[in-house]
Amino acid sequence: MSHLVRCTAALAILATCTAQAADWSDTSLSYRYGTRFAEPFNNNDITKNIVNLSHVSGYKYGKNFFSLDFLMSSELDPSAAGSNSGAHEAYIVYRHTLDFGKITGKDLAFGPVRGVGFTAGFDANSKTDAGYNSKKRMLVAGPTLMLDVPGFLDVSLLALWESNAPYNTFTNQATPRYAYKTHAMLTGAWGIPFNIGIPLSFEGYANFITAKGTNEFGGGTSPETNIDMQVMYDISEAVGTPKNTFKVGIEYQYWKNKFGNPDRNNPGATAKTPMVRAEYHF
Repeated sequence: MSHLVRCTAALAILATCTAQAADWSDTSLSYRYGTRFAEPFNNNDITKNIVNLSHVSGYKYGKNFFSLDFLMSSELDPSAAGSNSGAHEAYIVYRHTLDFGKITGKDLAFGPVRGVGFTAGFDANSKTDAGYNSKKRMLVAGPTLMLDVPGFLDVSLLALWESNAPYNTFTNQATPRYAYKTHAMLTGAWGIPFNIGIPLSFEGYANFITAKGTNEFGGGTSPETNIDMQVMYDISEAVGTPKNTFKVGIEYQYWKNKFGNPDRNNPGATAKTPMVRAEYHF
């Protein structure tokens, strides 16, 4: 976990420095819970409690996004061979988007597009599960379109450079770090407010990822679809706090061919997971 801890510390420093120069920022702590999570090569419905720290901020030339999930599985996703305790995972996402219109001082809007940019960043994880312990590391980069909607809707086409270095506690077998073929992801992220008598927002992301060649064991990979969306209710005024301080809602994730694992004869490779979610923004 030491590499992930160093990454988290560095990003905390970066977020602090960025916030000082930010035109706007939003930091949140959230909790979500579901009982139908899935993991490849595991046929069980897994319960997970997930705590998240997120930070998004905008500055003169673009914006930053940082997310740290801490995922705590039930014993059906064991932490080690023969263990009665569930796996723990930390997953970091960081993205930085440069807005070409802000950099050049020109209006680059056209049709439904209000801005054009370039996004780069990375993903990293560490997990204590019995069978895989992937230690994922991934760099991403590519163009972004910012669409003209209430709130935001950003669509990016990113190149992915992904590697992992799994360790199997059943066999005590470590696999040297393995790099997949460079592959592509079409991704969208959105937060769109609406009102039906109560203040709501439709939020989430959708990733469509091409196959990434063979895995470290020589098996083929499949394209992934990962859609995670939620409807959130801003209860802030009801509890006497400023707008957008407290939110509660429902969330749903559909993830086919999780991590590129084909779901053929592998039901755990596709997840259909309803969740409840609560957020505190500060």
